Amino acid sequence: MSEPRNWGTTVLGWFVVRDGESHDSPAPADPADRPPVDAPAGTGPAFFQTPPPAAAGGQVDFEGVFAAAGIDHDERDRVARSSELLASLPSETPVAVRKQIVEAAMKAFGVPLDKIIEAGVQQIQALEGYIRTSAAETDQLLSDSRTRIDQLEREIRDVRSVMDQRTQEQAAIAAACNTKKIDVQRVLEFFGQDAVARVVRESPKLHDPSAHGE
Repeated sequence: MSEPRNWGTTVLGWFVVRDGESHDSPAPADPADRPPVDAPAGTGPAFFQTPPPAAAGGQVDFEGVFAAAGIDHDERDRVARSSELLASLPSETPVAVRKQIVEAAMKAFGVPLDKIIEAGVQQIQALEGYIRTSAAETDQLLSDSRTRIDQLEREIRDVRSVMDQRTQEQAAIAAACNTKKIDVQRVLEFFGQDAVARVVRESPKLHDPSAHGE
């Protein structure tokens, strides 16, 4: 009798094999391929006994994740040895034969099959918990970043507003001063250019623009 293939309905749907696919041909580990699952209370920290390691550059320290979930070395080793054994078998080997080989090998090592299954499910739980914990942290970072961006954009708008206001004020200052200069210039023109030039040369309070190349 073949085993059920509806893996998506077991272990809270944490398996990435899609419904209708054989568990011998796993689907790509794409979050979009996983069936939707309601997160249980305490999702994230409940999966781990200690904080799991960060995935710098997206590189996951799987041993660290499993250790943080309380999966000891022997439990991890059981799954690893089973995986290596399965990988070493020819792909054309029938599923039933492969299962017999793995079961016989594990029994020879004195490893109960239930312990391998238990450790494997623990790893699935830990990996799903890591995905969810990381996703929650990412959502929080994105939210904080958007808030910061909004704040910076408001500050930029405020700074631009100050710049625009100051530019307009400077234009008004220059226009007002030039208008006033014209009024005063009319008075000076009344006394004549020569008289103005002489006073400018002789007064210690004034400077001759022509003497400075102005």
